[in-house]
Amino acid sequence: MSKDLHAILVRPLLTERGTLIQEKYNQYLFEAAPTATKTDIKTAIEKMFKVSVEKVRTMIIPGKFRRHGRGGGMLPDWKKAIVTVAEGQKIDFAQQSGS
Repeated sequence: MSKDLHAILVRPLLTERGTLIQEKYNQYLFEAAPTATKTDIKTAIEKMFKVSVEKVRTMIIPGKFRRHGRGGGMLPDWKKAIVTVAEGQKIDFAQQSGS
């Protein structure tokens, strides 16, 4: 079953912590679809960025409470993926080869 690659990977997470682990451990952070599996994330990254993925770690981040005027509401839960790329390879977000 072929899934849309852009539906699996929502966006890259470009944070200070993400930049640190990118330089130190060759790992990259992504926001993934909540229904995406580790295998889906691995194949999507390998096809989109032409790199070999060694390991994928995922976690569900619970949504936070946000106020809207007098009321408020909950943001939805989302999935974070930490992807380890093979040594010597890197993901360049500026030059993404989409298919």
